[in-house]
Amino acid sequence: MPWLQLHLTTDKTRAPLLELLLENLGALSVTLGDAADEALLEPAPGELPLWQRTRVTGLFDGATDPDWLRGEISRALHTDSALELQLEELPERQWERTWLDDFQPMRFGESLWICPDGQRPEASEGIFIDLDPGLAFGSGTHPTTALCLRWLARHPLAGITAMDFGCGSGILAVAALRLGAARVVAVDHDPQALEATRANANKNGVLGGLQVLHSTATPESKQDLVIANILAGTLIELEPLLASRTRNGGRIILSGLLLPQVAEVSKVYKSHFDIRPPEVEGDWALIEGVKR
Repeated sequence: MPWLQLHLTTDKTRAPLLELLLENLGALSVTLGDAADEALLEPAPGELPLWQRTRVTGLFDGATDPDWLRGEISRALHTDSALELQLEELPERQWERTWLDDFQPMRFGESLWICPDGQRPEASEGIFIDLDPGLAFGSGTHPTTALCLRWLARHPLAGITAMDFGCGSGILAVAALRLGAARVVAVDHDPQALEATRANANKNGVLGGLQVLHSTATPESKQDLVIANILAGTLIELEPLLASRTRNGGRIILSGLLLPQVAEVSKVYKSHFDIRPPEVEGDWALIEGVKR
């Protein structure tokens, strides 16, 4: 079944009204995005900031009459929206999988490869991980994940125990196991992430070394290595938990940080860890700490 997609740019004060209007007109989904390349850093808890110029996108059933939609929007906003309103027809596709069309094998370090299902690079040697992120975060394409993968690829992991907190697709947990870790605990609050992690571990033959847990059931055992690739605010809140799950002398890897957030997160974790200088890729950073 085809779809009808609508775009309308407005100011941030009118965006919530337009979002509600599209929902009332039968939109199957409504998303808000940046219309003027305005950066928004991580909001404080409870904040839902919008861009000064916000692009509101509504997805409708393909049978919706475009002229009727234009008329209803113009009538509700008391203005002629025809000049700003953009409508396009979208063919039926499995949209949650479409981005995989551009997902190519990627190398991290000397020999670690992340490969979409069924694809392998020409390199004949290396550690290859076949990955299907499904609906979970983590493919290696984002700088925060890439920073973690490169760290894993250049450090000896043989025989260690590790925890991947906020495992997403399981990419870091699977990589640690393929690089020699004896056991990895993968933790997430999203059932889809836990499902994707199990599936990717099974696909790569490391399911036996993996323990998958919901975040409400974090194990009490301490790990040699704890990895958390999540938002800065959440990392700050989780410091007591993550510190308690890291053995003395063990390491913690924190990613998902924008450069301006490094100092604040480092300050919090210095209560339990000796923090090393951050590793940086573009606007993103990774922090490594050793538990005292």
